[in-house]
Amino acid sequence: MSVTPSRTPGSTPPSARSRWSAAAIGILGFLAVLYVVEAVDVALGQRLDTAGIRPRDVDGLSGVAFAPVLHDGWDHLFANTGPLLVLGFVLLLSGIGRAVAVTAVIWIVGGLGTWLTGASGSIHIGASILVFGWLAYLIVRGVFTRDIGQMALGFVVLVIYGGLLWGVLPTEERVSWQGHLFGALAGVLAAWMFASGRRRTDPTRAPSPHGR
Repeated sequence: MSVTPSRTPGSTPPSARSRWSAAAIGILGFLAVLYVVEAVDVALGQRLDTAGIRPRDVDGLSGVAFAPVLHDGWDHLFANTGPLLVLGFVLLLSGIGRAVAVTAVIWIVGGLGTWLTGASGSIHIGASILVFGWLAYLIVRGVFTRDIGQMALGFVVLVIYGGLLWGVLPTEERVSWQGHLFGALAGVLAAWMFASGRRRTDPTRAPSPHGR
């Protein structure tokens, strides 16, 4: 005989608790990596920063892989920490696999866009590529999936962090607006890519009259 364990009224279901725990552990773990990397960078006299994206330099193309984990000092990292923590946590609530896939698209496309369009002789570093990518993804995801809940969440994210989107404009010389712009564009691309896949595989979607 099986016995269904009782649950206190109003308590969070185990599946929801595990999802929240995994999201918290995931984003805190990622932030821990960023802080360890910055501590090593500071100890080395910020020599790691030269491994960032150097536009249209073949050797600098490898910076696409490293730029999001490098920062120009603690102030730069502190400025990114809040948005990374909140947006990363919300993204991870949709599942580790989905979050990793979305981040990979933003990381690569945002980095390549920066490499192609950045100023010659400059070096681009910082997790703001991910911040802008995650922000754009969360804002527009519901539009592509036609999910009311995701649309509502996207609106809340827009209200709280929408002001950051001004960063896609070339307003400050030392700010990588290219990274912001292409990170955001990559976030929209990721939202479209994964929403399209969801619609193709959604068994509840009614077939068209032509059977296609």
